[in-house]
Amino acid sequence: MKAVILAGGRGTRLGHLAKKIPKPMVKVGGVPLLEHQIRLLKRYGIKQITLITGYLSKVIEDYFKDGTEFGVRINCFREAKPLGTTGGIKQLADELTTDFIVLYGDVMINMDIEKLLKFHRAKGGKCTLVLHPNDHPYDSDLVRTDEEQRIIQFHSKPHADGKYLRNLVSAGVYVLSPTIMKCIKKGVKADFGRDIFPKIVSTERLYGYNTPEYIKDIGTPDRFNQVNTDCLSGKIERLNNKNKRPAIFLDRDGVINEKVGLLYKIDDFKLLGRAAEAIRKINSSDFLAIVVTNQSVVARNLCSISRLEKIHNKMDTLLGKEGAKLDAVYYCPHHPDSGYPEENPQYKIQCSCRKPNIEMIRKAQKQFNIDINNSFLIGDSLRDILCGRNAGLTTIGLMAGGCCWDENIEPDYLFADLYEAVDFIVNSCCRHAAV
Repeated sequence: MKAVILAGGRGTRLGHLAKKIPKPMVKVGGVPLLEHQIRLLKRYGIKQITLITGYLSKVIEDYFKDGTEFGVRINCFREAKPLGTTGGIKQLADELTTDFIVLYGDVMINMDIEKLLKFHRAKGGKCTLVLHPNDHPYDSDLVRTDEEQRIIQFHSKPHADGKYLRNLVSAGVYVLSPTIMKCIKKGVKADFGRDIFPKIVSTERLYGYNTPEYIKDIGTPDRFNQVNTDCLSGKIERLNNKNKRPAIFLDRDGVINEKVGLLYKIDDFKLLGRAAEAIRKINSSDFLAIVVTNQSVVARNLCSISRLEKIHNKMDTLLGKEGAKLDAVYYCPHHPDSGYPEENPQYKIQCSCRKPNIEMIRKAQKQFNIDINNSFLIGDSLRDILCGRNAGLTTIGLMAGGCCWDENIEPDYLFADLYEAVDFIVNSCCRHAAV
C-alpha cells in the first residue's frame, strides 16, 4: 500500500502560525503536522509515501528529504501550478497502480488504518471515504449512505433552511482504486469532494467508513488551538480505535427531545432545554455519545423507516446548530404484540434489539470497541434501566421521566435532566475529564 499526502496548502487563515511555512508544517505538540501523519502511516506498515507539494515546497523537502530518518521512503512531487486535490494524483498515475491511501496535509489524524483497509478490501469498491459526524454540519459537505455503507448521495453546502440531513461528513481520508484515474482529467483543476465523487456516485461503488476516531483539520486558529491542546493531553492517541473507549448511551424521547407519546411526525421533534449543551460536554470528553432507542412507531405502522430516519436527521441538524454531535444512533423498529389490523407485520416480532434486550448495545460495542465497564446508560424508563443493567453499564435515571424505577429496580443514580447527569459523569466520575 502506498500513500499520497496533499501538502501544498498555504494556511492563509492561520495567520502568523503559517506565515513562513506551508500549512502542513505547522507544529502540533511541537512536531510538524505532516510528521504526525508520516509516523502514523509507518505505524501501520505504509512506508512508500509521496508528498504533493506546492507553496514553499523546499521547506518540506529539506525537512523530510528521502524519508530515511523517519524509517520510510518519501518522494516529493512539486506541482508546477495548483490543480486542486486531484491534479497531482492524476500526474502520478503511472506510479499508483494498486490501491492507495490519500491524506489531506492539514488534518490531524490518529486512526486504526488497519481496520480502514480491511473495510475497503471487504467492500471491493472504487473508493472508500472516511466519514464522521462533526460539530458544524451546517457548513460542511454531507454524505448519505445506505444500510450497506454504500454512499448514495452528496449534499454540498450551503444547505437549504428547513432541510434535515444526517450529520455525516467526509473527513479528508480516502482509500482509492487506481481505476479512479479514468475519472480525473489531466491538467484540469478539480476537487474530489466537489467535482469527482458526486459525479460518479450513481455509477461507481463508493463506500463510507464511519469512525469517531480523531480526525480534525487545523484550518483556523481556534481549530489549531484545540488540536494542539488535544495532542498535549494525549487525547488524540487515546481515541484511536485500537484503544477501548467509554460511551454514554442515551435514550431518545424524554432524554434528548420532548416526550409526546408516540412521536412519528417530524414537526413534533423538539430538543429539550440543555440537551445540546449536555451532548457538547460529552463531545469534549473521551466518551462517545450514542443513542439507543425503541421506536415501535414503525411496527405500529405510524411511521416508515424512511420517515424515522428523517426525524433522526432533524435531531442531528438541531444538535449541529448548537455545536453538538452524536457518534451513532441505533434504533429498534419492532414491537412484540401482534394481531392488530393496522400494524406493519414485518416489524411486529420478538427481537433481541428492543430494550431491555441489549443487542443495540452489543452492536455499538463491536463497532466502536467500547469499554463497557466504564460506560453509562441514561434513560427515563424502567426498560432503559433494565437494559443498562443487563449490558453491565452504570445506569442513570432522569427524574422528569418518573418511571425509571419501582420497588425492585432502581438506577444507580438519579438526576433531574440530561445535563446534570452528563456533568456528573464527566466531572465527578471519570479519569479523562473534559478538556
